[in-house]
Amino acid sequence: MTTVALLGTGIMGSGMGRSLARAGVDVTVWNRSADKARALGLPVAEDVTAAVRDKDVVVTMLFDAESVATVMRTALPALRRDAVWLQTSTVGLEETAELADLAARHGITFVDAPVLGTRQPAENGQLTVLAAGPPEARDRIAPVLDAISAKVVWAGEEPGGGHRLKLVANAWVLSITAATAQSVALAEGLGLDPRQFLDLIAGGPLDSGYAQLKGKAMLSGDFTPAFALSGATKDAGLIRAAAADAGVATDLVAALEKLFAAAGDQDDDMAAVVRATRPA
Repeated sequence: MTTVALLGTGIMGSGMGRSLARAGVDVTVWNRSADKARALGLPVAEDVTAAVRDKDVVVTMLFDAESVATVMRTALPALRRDAVWLQTSTVGLEETAELADLAARHGITFVDAPVLGTRQPAENGQLTVLAAGPPEARDRIAPVLDAISAKVVWAGEEPGGGHRLKLVANAWVLSITAATAQSVALAEGLGLDPRQFLDLIAGGPLDSGYAQLKGKAMLSGDFTPAFALSGATKDAGLIRAAAADAGVATDLVAALEKLFAAAGDQDDDMAAVVRATRPA
C-alpha cells in the first residue's frame, strides 16, 4: 500500500485528505495549526519531519510558495531517497522552478501538480490535476491521483508545465467570476432583479456553470469559502507576473487583482468580489 504524507489541511487539503482515506490510501496529515489537522479524524503527525519519514509520496497543499518552501526545507532531509514530492499548491512559475531546484538538491523526485477545483471537488475526489514530472514517477503517484481526482492532464515532463496550464485556467476562472459580479451589480444598479440576468443566460451559449454557482452565492450573500478571496488575489498576482514575463498584456488581470483585493474579508469566498463592484 502506498504511504502518503499530506502537508496542509486547509480548505483543499482537508478534502484531499478525506478522499485519500476513503480510497484506502495510508495517509498521515500535518498542518501548522494542529487542531485543523486533528479535526479530520485521520492520523496526525505532530511535526513535519515525523509526517514525511518513510513515506512513499509527500503531498504539499499549502497557501503559497513561501509556506511550501519553508515547510519543505525542514521536511526534505527526512524523506526517503525514493520518495516523490507531489506539489499541488498554486505557487507560480518562477517559484515552481525554485521548488524543483530545492527537491533536486536533496535528490528527491519532484512532480509539479496544481489542481483545478474548489472545496466540493476536493471533498469528493473530483479535482482535475495538471501534472508535469518524469514518466517514471507516474506509477508511484497513481494511487494518490486516483483518490483525489476525476481527471489528470499531463502537461509535460519538466516542472512548470502543470503551472503554466493552471495559470491559464485560473485566468478564466477569475475573469468569469468578476464578470458575473459586474453584471449582478449592474442589474441591481439599474433597478433590475439580478436573478433575471442569471435566468437570461441559463442554458444558452452565454451560460456557465461557474457563473450560475458564483452568481447565486452573490445574490444570497453566502460567502462560505470554497475558493477564498485570498487565493484569488494571490493567483491574480501570479498570473500577472507570468503574463508580464511572457510579454502578454496585464491590464485585465491587474484589474482583477485589484478587485479581489478590495472585496473585503479575504477569508470569504471569491464570490464576495461582488462587494467591490457595488456602490461604496
